[in-house]
Amino acid sequence: QVQLVESGGGLVQAGGSLRLSCAGSGLAFSSYAMGWFRQEPGKEREFVAGIWGRGGRTTIADYADSVKGRFTASRDNAKNTVYLQMNSLKPEDTAVYYCAARFGISSYDYTDWAYWGQGTQVTVSS
Repeated sequence: QVQLVESGGGLVQAGGSLRLSCAGSGLAFSSYAMGWFRQEPGKEREFVAGIWGRGGRTTIADYADSVKGRFTASRDNAKNTVYLQMNSLKPEDTAVYYCAARFGISSYDYTDWAYWGQGTQVTVSS
């Protein structure tokens, strides 16, 4: 049974930083793309970042335009964990953040992702 467990959300002031973590179990972690999505009430889940392997130790990360230069995704396959470092946070980053996994490479479409965590709330105050 695949499980993804996020942690690290919370309340932060605008301009601050948070680091989210997502620990996976029950899957061949290194073979899966790991993604971060976020969702505000009444809105569709949106892509934030994706990170996947390209053979050996090479990884590729992709980001939504709204977070490029501020957020950084990374992964530690030995720990089955993916991270999202969020810097220069803005009030519009406020959402529930979800970790997701899919075999192979990343996708912008949330319906392409097979496994999901329970979500963690990130609130950025102005």
